[in-house]
Amino acid sequence: MTAVDERGMTRFFEEFEPPEGVRVELLRGDIVMTAGPELVHNRIVANVQDQIPRKQWARLQTQDVDIIDEASEPVPDLVVLGRDATPESGRLLPSEAITLVVEVVSKTSAVRDYLVKRSIYAAGKIPAYLIIDPIMAHCVLLTMPVGEGEAADYTAQMKLDFGHRVPLDMLGVGLDTGEFGTFPGVRPHRFP
Repeated sequence: MTAVDERGMTRFFEEFEPPEGVRVELLRGDIVMTAGPELVHNRIVANVQDQIPRKQWARLQTQDVDIIDEASEPVPDLVVLGRDATPESGRLLPSEAITLVVEVVSKTSAVRDYLVKRSIYAAGKIPAYLIIDPIMAHCVLLTMPVGEGEAADYTAQMKLDFGHRVPLDMLGVGLDTGEFGTFPGVRPHRFP
C-alpha cells in the first residue's frame, strides 16, 4: 500500500472532478492544480511522441504515475515504457514500469519540474527524466536515480540547447529538438 493510499488521496482523485481544462497532481502531499497547456507545449509533446518508435514503446500523455512510498501521483506530459510493460487497465501506472518521463516546462512550472518532480521521479527509480524547457530553449536529461524520499536525485545530468540531438540511449533514439518552439517574452529562470 502506498503512502497515497494511506492518506485516502487515491480515493479523492478517483472521485474528484476538476474544472474543464485544469490538470490536478499530487506532489508530496500537496494538491497542485494548473491550467491546461499552451500550444507551444502541446506541439513539443507531440513532436517528442512522434520520434519514439511506437512498435517498441508505449507513449502515454498525461498518465497518472504511482510512486511507491511517496505521497505523490504526478502526471507527466509524456510517459514512455516498453510495450510489454504496459498494464491492461487502471488509472495509476507503477513507476517501476516506466523507462522515461518527459516534462515540458510551462510559464509557472519551473520549480516543480526542476526540483520537486526531479526528486519524486528519482525516488520512483524512473531511469530517465527529460525536462524540455521552452523558456530557456534547452533540454535537461537526468539519469541514474539514487536515494529515497526527498533526498532522492539523479546523479547524471546532460544539458543541450534546442537544435542539438538529445541522446535517448535507453530508447535507442536521438531526439531532434530543432523544431521545438519557445515562449517569447517570458522572464528567464536559473534552472537547472
